[in-house]
Amino acid sequence: MDRTKQIEQSIIKKYRKPIWRKFVKAIQTYDLIQPGDNIAVCISGGKDSMLMAKLLQEIKRHGQFDFGLVFLSMDPGYNEKNRKKIEENAKIMGIPVQFFESDIFKVVTNIEKSPCYLCARMRRGFLYAKAKELGCNKIALGHHFDDVIETILMGMFYGSQIQTMMPKLHSTNFEGMELIRPMYLIEEKDIINWCKYNDLSFIQCACRFTEEMEELGEVHHTSKREEMKNLLKYLETMNPNVKKNVFKSVENVNLATIISYSDESGRHHFLDDYDKGE
Repeated sequence: MDRTKQIEQSIIKKYRKPIWRKFVKAIQTYDLIQPGDNIAVCISGGKDSMLMAKLLQEIKRHGQFDFGLVFLSMDPGYNEKNRKKIEENAKIMGIPVQFFESDIFKVVTNIEKSPCYLCARMRRGFLYAKAKELGCNKIALGHHFDDVIETILMGMFYGSQIQTMMPKLHSTNFEGMELIRPMYLIEEKDIINWCKYNDLSFIQCACRFTEEMEELGEVHHTSKREEMKNLLKYLETMNPNVKKNVFKSVENVNLATIISYSDESGRHHFLDDYDKGE
């Protein structure tokens, strides 16, 4: 059996419960894929997007209806080593990646305030545009369960708001386009274990800005997301279900117990209707 087949079988067999079943559950629960969809699978070259590509290949092969896949990787200015690593992994895993270039890394290197946020926004915009050009109606991103939990906590601790990284959403700038997150229910530890089992290594942060800061000795490695990871690890020593409980908390919101909230019609305060209940 060649290596690509071994990697594919590991998803369906050894990691069926922690990875495959949770992937299928997310697809079904959140209605992420419909017949006739043409999905741009956005590949950064990291472990998450590469596994997502294999999962989507497998469900297309074994699924009950037909849809299209385009495996899209934007090169925002990778160094030669990282670009080569992505190409090698795609070949090993049997993923027919289409590359296109941009100069995003060059642009954000000159930005002092929130370069990572700007980079992420620009990359998504480029991906939407390219996907639409190729006739796709959806883009798929490789965010996983831990990303969801960490985003909820960052919103509370640093954004003073309760919000969730949604499993799918309509694009506000590209009409007719949607974003889906098929790995929404898969835990990062299981992705890491799958990589180790298959002896696969992927690029980490390929950011040229980070590389330059490291050369100058000025990079600060503890990001807000990393802080949340460390906090969750600590809390799990006391309650192993803490991440699941955080996730359930945003599924079980009772607006009658919320001081104020916002929706499409505006901001609402509990006092607005308080006396009507007398």
